[in-house]
Amino acid sequence: MSQTVDIPQSIKDTLRKFRFARRSSGSAALIIKINKSKLILEEVEQFDDISIEELAEELPENSPRYVLLSYELNHSDGRKSFPLVLINWAPITSEISLLTLHASAFLNFQATADVSKVVEIRDGPEGLTKEIIDAKLLSS
Repeated sequence: MSQTVDIPQSIKDTLRKFRFARRSSGSAALIIKINKSKLILEEVEQFDDISIEELAEELPENSPRYVLLSYELNHSDGRKSFPLVLINWAPITSEISLLTLHASAFLNFQATADVSKVVEIRDGPEGLTKEIIDAKLLSS
C-alpha cells in the first residue's frame, strides 16, 4: 500500500509510549500534525491532565491535527476507565490541500496508533466538549 505521508520511527515510539503510560486521573493528549513540505508526521505537543475544553483551545482553528487522547471516562456505576480515543481535528476553515492530505493519511495513522475509537471534529473548539466525548464513548 502506498502512503502519502510518512510516519517516522520517532513518532511510532512516541505513540507507543503514550499508549502504554499508566494514568490514574485526568486526561492526557498527544497532538500530531503533518509537515506539508516534508510529507511526514510531527509531534506538536503533549499534555498531561488537560480538560477537553483546554485541549480545544490549544488546537488551531485553521489547521487539521490528529489528537491521541487518553480520556478519563466516568461510568454510571462509579467505575473509571481511560480509553484511548483518536480525535480527527479537521476544521472546515482549513486549507483544502491540507484537509485532503490529512484525510489521505488518516487511516494509516489510525492503524499505526492502534486506536478504534474515533471522534471527528469539523466545527472547531465548540465541537469538542466533554459532553460530546462522553456521549460518543458511553454509547459504544
